[in-house]
Amino acid sequence: MTLLSVDNLTKSFGGIRAIDNVSFVIKQGAVHSIIGPNGAGKTTLLNLLSGLVAPDAGSIRLDGVDLTGAAPYRMAAAGLGRTFQNLQVFFNMSALENVMTGRHLRERDALWPALLRLPSLVQSEIATRERALQLLAQVGLADWAHAPAESMPYGSLKRLEIARALAAEPKLLLLDEPAAGLNATEAQAIDALIKRLAGMGTTVILVEHNMKLVMGVSDHLLVLDQGRVLAEGTPSQVRANPSVIEAYLGADEPEAAHA
Repeated sequence: MTLLSVDNLTKSFGGIRAIDNVSFVIKQGAVHSIIGPNGAGKTTLLNLLSGLVAPDAGSIRLDGVDLTGAAPYRMAAAGLGRTFQNLQVFFNMSALENVMTGRHLRERDALWPALLRLPSLVQSEIATRERALQLLAQVGLADWAHAPAESMPYGSLKRLEIARALAAEPKLLLLDEPAAGLNATEAQAIDALIKRLAGMGTTVILVEHNMKLVMGVSDHLLVLDQGRVLAEGTPSQVRANPSVIEAYLGADEPEAAHA
């Protein structure tokens, strides 16, 4: 079943066409990776999908709803969650509080229940706390729940962002370089987490330079080069594509990707 449909998406900055008539579909319950050399347009594409940038042309439909040019809050309300390459963590809050902030779209926000602290609101807050604790355990951070975010290792903060994004119960989760800056052990933890999420039916779009991770977790790959779709297919198909090897992977990458 198609969850996301992108048709002829185009975006220019000045005289540079960052995304050039890009079209693809995302199937529900799979891991789809977007790869390509630096400057290929990967992050711009994620910014378009999450509403941070408005397209010049083309369309974006999520679960049948046209969200072309919609604001980020509308994208989030429609079921799109995202992490960022550069950490967007509340360092003055605990890990638990960070994840709880991700539940704001699913909480009641009526004025009078909040002012009067009605039982329904209290129960909602308890449920939010319990769900946040469950998500921290899911990403392997249960022991850090009450620790201030500023005290957490960098690799753990990457997983904390994923937990916070999951708190909004997204239909589609965008992960922008979740393994960037991580050592081998931390990258393995991200690898295992993405596989767990996929096993639970979460639909993921992954932008990542770690080709070992990408090839290991992806069901489908989209390759961008200079804002255009260079190739797409299964990891084995993309790995063997001569155009992809020349533009991005390099002559030795098919063997390295198996390592």
